[in-house]
Amino acid sequence: MATLKERIDLELKEAMKAKNELTTSVLRMLKSAVKYKEVEPGGKPLDDGGVLQVVSTLIKQRRDSVEQFRAGNRPDLADKEDKEILVLLALLPAQLSADELKAEVAAAIVASGAKAAKDMGQVMKLLSPKLKGKAEGKAISDEVKAQLSRLQ
Repeated sequence: MATLKERIDLELKEAMKAKNELTTSVLRMLKSAVKYKEVEPGGKPLDDGGVLQVVSTLIKQRRDSVEQFRAGNRPDLADKEDKEILVLLALLPAQLSADELKAEVAAAIVASGAKAAKDMGQVMKLLSPKLKGKAEGKAISDEVKAQLSRLQ
């Protein structure tokens, strides 16, 4: 099985051959972000988990941009960012459904012994590594908050 970096290289070549400008530019930007992460001080070659983290960061940045563009009445730019998000999402592993996320959060709350919202950090510490790439951090934290607020 190919690493995520190899998969990105392969998909970039295919996008270039197909003259798919959007996918080509997004994958080039991703490769650049991965390379930047590897050469920053203390950086080392990224494994699949590290590359997934870069992909997740880029998705989060794009979502923030979409909000800003929509607030600034620039739907054209927001749509472009949405399309870039779709290309990046295709690189992530299958995302958890809402029910699967609820079950994972409930199990982590029981495992950590959390009783209130102040225990959120303990729950997130268990969930973050387990769900990396399978669910967005914001979705995880929102679900943890919701379930912990019901415990009080």
